[in-house]
Amino acid sequence: MLMLGLGLIAITLTSCKNEEEERSERVVETYTVYVDSIGNVAAADAKGNWEAIEADYNRRTAEAEAALANMKDREKAQERINASKAKYEEMRAKYQAELEEERAAASAGDGDSKTTLRTSLFPMGQVGDDMNMDWVNKDNILRVYNDFNNAYDKNHGDYTREDFDEVKLLYEALDARKNTVEKEGLSAEDNRKIAELKFKFGPKFKLDRTAAKSSENQHAKKAAE
Repeated sequence: MLMLGLGLIAITLTSCKNEEEERSERVVETYTVYVDSIGNVAAADAKGNWEAIEADYNRRTAEAEAALANMKDREKAQERINASKAKYEEMRAKYQAELEEERAAASAGDGDSKTTLRTSLFPMGQVGDDMNMDWVNKDNILRVYNDFNNAYDKNHGDYTREDFDEVKLLYEALDARKNTVEKEGLSAEDNRKIAELKFKFGPKFKLDRTAAKSSENQHAKKAAE
């Protein structure tokens, strides 16, 4: 009876070990198939969801490497895992390079958009990133405000939220320049007309900017659903 009991224990342990090996083999096999499947995902979808893919990949890699402890032929299994790792890193490098190019292109586009916006608002002079407006003086500042308001009224329907933020910065810079120009002999009449323009611009700009932000939030909410 003792020998029979020991035999049954041995069979049970062997059976459990075999099941553990089979389970580990499935984990490694699933891992390699998963990495192959990433290569079949459309490039645009892969790049758009790369953070989720990366997190899933890291989790599956950890599981596959942990499974090695329960496998007889660990060296072969490790080779399969290493091959899948190399394949993943190749895809990762490719997509990261493409994403960097796209970001660079978008950044250049933003720069062009910003230049176009500033040129339309200030046709009389250039405004750089330093917001320097030394070219605005007591003789032309009323026209500068007029040009700014006219360009805004004409184009604000096409502005993005970022454009509205830029308009706000530019208008504040122009107001700061006005404070200096007032001390340089700005006429009372021009000052009064500028005050009228500012009185009209403030409320409509606030309303337009709020609407743009609300619209963008709604689009983002729909995209997340």
